[in-house]
Amino acid sequence: MEKGNIFLVVKDVISEVLPDVDSETVTIDKNLKSLGANSIDRTEIVMLSMERLGLKLPLVSFGGVENIEEMIDVLVNNT
Repeated sequence: MEKGNIFLVVKDVISEVLPDVDSETVTIDKNLKSLGANSIDRTEIVMLSMERLGLKLPLVSFGGVENIEEMIDVLVNNT
């Protein structure tokens, strides 16, 4: 799956988990913390994104991720 398509899935999940965040402010270079996501929100975003993409990866795979793009890169490399 292409990076752009995965970003759309992740962006949709972010809007679901963080309904107060304007979807226009969600860009690939942002990090989830700056959008107001706490650690539980971030885990939920990763898990729901994997579920929607049909992936099962250990959460530790996302340990060093700094922003949305790096999260997407982990997902892309495992599709």
